[in-house]
Amino acid sequence: GIKTGYLAVEKYSLASSIDRNGRRLIAVGSGFKTKASRARESNKLLNYGLSHFNTIKIAQKNEVIVEVDTWLGKKNTVGGYSNTDIYKTIKKARIKNLETKIVYEGPIEAPIKKGDKVAKLIVSYEKKVLSEHDLLASNDVKKINIISRILKSINYLIWGDV
Repeated sequence: GIKTGYLAVEKYSLASSIDRNGRRLIAVGSGFKTKASRARESNKLLNYGLSHFNTIKIAQKNEVIVEVDTWLGKKNTVGGYSNTDIYKTIKKARIKNLETKIVYEGPIEAPIKKGDKVAKLIVSYEKKVLSEHDLLASNDVKKINIISRILKSINYLIWGDV
């Protein structure tokens, strides 16, 4: 448990927590008639959470999760990463309803500085958007010289190659 309490109106209450395999759940219950029922029901609530829900790691902080195309850069792609860990908790056996989509308008024109926004990660569950996260450039991409830019532009106009 974390914090027990008693109020004449609310009766017994408990804010409890459990950590299993690196996953932390927190339950808050109020209105219990006895200390024993408070402990028993809070335990049931935590066990329900552990047995009926999974926490899924979508992205790890600073880990490249996508390569996006660049235009007129010394590198053809740049990595995109999230600057935070991204986890979602969903009902067990419903992972098929969890979707991630990476959106960007590309190719991204150089120069690109490390940390520039290059794409967006959209996390949906059962067709509803849960969250959107900016993906940042993992490194600098310098612009190619003027002659190379002209040649690439001509190639693009003639052949459509990026």
